[in-house]
Amino acid sequence: MAYQGTFQRYELKYLLTPAQKQAVLEGIAPYMQPDQYRRTTIRNLYFDTDTFRLARRSLEKPAYKEKLRLRSYAQATEDSPVFVELKKKYDSVVYKRRIALPEQAAMAWLLDGTGRAPDAQIGREIAYFLDYYQHLRPVMFLAYEREALYALDGSDLRITFDENILARQTDLSLRSPVYGASVLAEDRTLMEVKTSGGYPMWMTQLFTEQRIYRTSFSKYGAAYEKMIYPKSHPVTTSATERSLFHAERAIQRAV
Repeated sequence: MAYQGTFQRYELKYLLTPAQKQAVLEGIAPYMQPDQYRRTTIRNLYFDTDTFRLARRSLEKPAYKEKLRLRSYAQATEDSPVFVELKKKYDSVVYKRRIALPEQAAMAWLLDGTGRAPDAQIGREIAYFLDYYQHLRPVMFLAYEREALYALDGSDLRITFDENILARQTDLSLRSPVYGASVLAEDRTLMEVKTSGGYPMWMTQLFTEQRIYRTSFSKYGAAYEKMIYPKSHPVTTSATERSLFHAERAIQRAV
């Protein structure tokens, strides 16, 4: 199976209303078109420590952060290909390394150590990550419906629209059907602009006209805040209290 194994690009995020999404789709029509898969359902298993070290680190918005996930583009079987993905972000640039394996082999490698790391550079990088953090396990199933478009001018510019983002902490398998708690409001779409360079002028003008502004949003981080954080911090479950908690953490890091 041919696939791209490495990515280095900016991935900029926006939360859109239905009207904004429609305006964006109309505005980009002369310059972009849907990819061959049209609307697909992407399934992910996120790996973390027992203390959710990776999720907590991500929410602190550091200059450098990383995560490990297992991804499939259909309901998996033990022999179907899935992607082991190591994703890092440094100084706003996203670096993604991934390798394809049969689902059963990937889980044997990541979960119980009975499998072997692929003898390739990316496999060795993921093996180092596993050894560094130790005792990583699946902690979150997260799925969403995606529409993806690519630029007609041959550049690497891509736009994706993610909706119906669902997460759960049980039945952690890519072989299972999609269900879970909603992470994003029903009237919002998460749009991501992915490019290794700058925005074309037409896109900048479109976003300015529609008052579309960048936001910081992590699907796994949002699921953690909604489903896990309140259980471990029962006294600070309101939005205001969570904001105060994170502000205090920022002050502590600064002193």
